[in-house]
Amino acid sequence: MADPLSREAKERLDYAPLHVFRFHVSFRKQALGHVPASTTDVPICQGAFSECTGLEATMEPKVIKVGGSNYGAAQRAGPVSFATVVLKRGMTQTRDLWNWFSMVGGGAYAYRLMVEIEMRNARDEAVVRWALRRALPVKFKAADLNAKGNEVGIEELHLAHEGLVLLPVSGG
Repeated sequence: MADPLSREAKERLDYAPLHVFRFHVSFRKQALGHVPASTTDVPICQGAFSECTGLEATMEPKVIKVGGSNYGAAQRAGPVSFATVVLKRGMTQTRDLWNWFSMVGGGAYAYRLMVEIEMRNARDEAVVRWALRRALPVKFKAADLNAKGNEVGIEELHLAHEGLVLLPVSGG
């Protein structure tokens, strides 16, 4: 079957800016141990968000002063820390994200989840995929209730995590 889009139209879509709600986010419970993820991950929830900030890892270098070297200190790799990831203006069809946050906030045992953030282009194809390891919700902000407004269900969801991974894009 022939593709209805011309070559020029496809190129325009490839370089088009990424529009709102092009961040698809999935939350999964991971099995313990060294079992392949594809066979043991349990999908918990999915959603679409219009903004994602905080995909950041910072390495604090260790400075070592070397005796007899007056020009400068040696720099060595130090511990890595991760910023809080903030997902803004999102929609989901379940209450699972709120239930997860309320369990954590209420002191109950709550699973740390693997979170995958996927950026999609105008053809709805994955462009970039990030994973947050052992994520935990630290702030949940619902949209303001206003009959005249057009706000969405989740205004902000803040996630603390223990690892940031750039994943390969499926089919690419």
